[in-house]
Amino acid sequence: MATYLLDTNVIIDAINEKKGRNRFLINLAEQQGHTLACCPINVSEVYAGMRPKEEPRTTALLKSLQLYPITFPVAEMAGLLKRDYGKKGIALALPDAIVAAVAIHNQLTLITENTKHFPMKELTLYPLPN
Repeated sequence: MATYLLDTNVIIDAINEKKGRNRFLINLAEQQGHTLACCPINVSEVYAGMRPKEEPRTTALLKSLQLYPITFPVAEMAGLLKRDYGKKGIALALPDAIVAAVAIHNQLTLITENTKHFPMKELTLYPLPN
């Protein structure tokens, strides 16, 4: 079984019951036995945009995910990814670089619909349709 790191957009769609994300994630976790995960960046981004009435559902979903920390090696990798891609003319958002570094460092597949935000060759993506 695999562990999948969820991009923030996937978590938000699941909270808002959009694009069939709930069904998709439930299938991955419950039917297929995979582990779903997030990192502190996801938690921060989700809470930053959360409406008060969504808090119980949001908290329940986020706490059901395995949390991968941002360790020194992850933070270092994220900074280097941002710097190195910037030198190539590719501007990475720092949160995306951190999410990518968490996935790469922990050998996780990243589930996202924003594949263009994650050009790293060493990153395994599970692309979703928009």
